[in-house]
Amino acid sequence: MEPGDGQKSRILVIGGTGHLSKFVVAASARAGHPTSALVRATAPPPSPSSSSSSSRARLLQSFRDAGVTILQGDIGDHDLLVKAGRAADGVTPAAAYHDVGEQDKIIAAIKEAGNIKRFIPSDFGNDADHAHIVEPRAVEAEGIPYTFISCNFFAGYYLPTLVQPGASGLPAHRVVVVGDGNTQAIFVDEEDIATFTIRAVDDPRTLNKVLHIRPPENALSMNDLVSLWEKKVGSNFERVYLTEEEVLRQIRECPELSIDLAILHSVYINGDHINFEIEPSVGVEATEIYPDVSYTTVDEYLNRLM
Repeated sequence: MEPGDGQKSRILVIGGTGHLSKFVVAASARAGHPTSALVRATAPPPSPSSSSSSSRARLLQSFRDAGVTILQGDIGDHDLLVKAGRAADGVTPAAAYHDVGEQDKIIAAIKEAGNIKRFIPSDFGNDADHAHIVEPRAVEAEGIPYTFISCNFFAGYYLPTLVQPGASGLPAHRVVVVGDGNTQAIFVDEEDIATFTIRAVDDPRTLNKVLHIRPPENALSMNDLVSLWEKKVGSNFERVYLTEEEVLRQIRECPELSIDLAILHSVYINGDHINFEIEPSVGVEATEIYPDVSYTTVDEYLNRLM
């Protein structure tokens, strides 16, 4: 379905309670799409006061209140995926990066369903043609209509620590800067990612292309980011610069941080967010084709953390 046919496409979000997917579900319902969310059925909580369980229950209730259909099941249930796919026009599995391999099961179900007009794989993050951390795009080879979303850094994941690998909060006196600190990265608020993603579902301009989300005000180097935070808090931080050799050494020696460090190496040393121009035949930029969408700037996001 495309804009102008008077009908909104039916959207299926797989993994509807995940970090990004909950925003996608909300954005889809808010935009008036008939929306379904496939979520895992969970075991009873260990205690009635379980905060994670109650948060999930509140989230699912908010979906129902917005008119979202909740489907419970597992991504390994092929018959369920096929049935859910046949009741949808667009499918997005907003899975975590570590779960991208699960998309093979979704692709198989979409092929059997045979009616999906747009598949938005869960790559998100960096553009797969210009970075070296995302698996090959099997969906292209299968001939399924798609839109890839290249949203760069999740603001909600990276900004609350000023991009400090392994950190649980904002730095107090010292920050680690990857590379020379002058290469830009692009940050996008998760709610804005979801809004742009849903706008793309019915848009012929994004069919079989990459939608790059590059808000012009949100391209900042690590030095820029630290300076902006210093100005807000009224103090200066010691900056410890990691050379490429040191980053690669830590990737080898710190398995628990290896993925995060590999991503930071890709972005802040290789420059994979900004080292290419968007080729119109294969990609479009979100803020250019949807100028009416207001996005959260990095400056505004940091104000939330004060």
